[in-house]
Amino acid sequence: MKGHVCKVCGYIAINGSAPDNCPVCGAPKASFQKKDAINTPADPKNLTEGDKKHVPVITILRKCGLIPEGCVDAHVKMGQILHPMQPQHYINHIDFYLDKEFIARVHLTPEKLNPAAALHLKASSGKLAAIEFCTVHGAWINDVEL
Repeated sequence: MKGHVCKVCGYIAINGSAPDNCPVCGAPKASFQKKDAINTPADPKNLTEGDKKHVPVITILRKCGLIPEGCVDAHVKMGQILHPMQPQHYINHIDFYLDKEFIARVHLTPEKLNPAAALHLKASSGKLAAIEFCTVHGAWINDVEL
């Protein structure tokens, strides 16, 4: 899947154009390069073991334990088979998008964290996408309707 990739921080614009400034690191538009940047399964109905470790699994919870009104929880973990978090092979970050617009990045470190993150969304509709970046196998995407 093509995207505009920031050469400074690895952010991937998925809305069809590079932003004036990177929403993650602030780099200017000239820092973006359009390329095949996101991996997707060759056959989504028959996932390989590698696919099962990399495609984000997104769970939407309509009831939040922290913010009782107007909050939708989004839980994301890396893979149906939990991705390793070793010093040389781990999920570096997870970027979140709502209707193809960037909303958040969660940084992860190996060994002490699991490959997962959660958001408390104000939005109750739209398409939520998560892009994870594996230090060995690159970026992978999945999305769900809220």
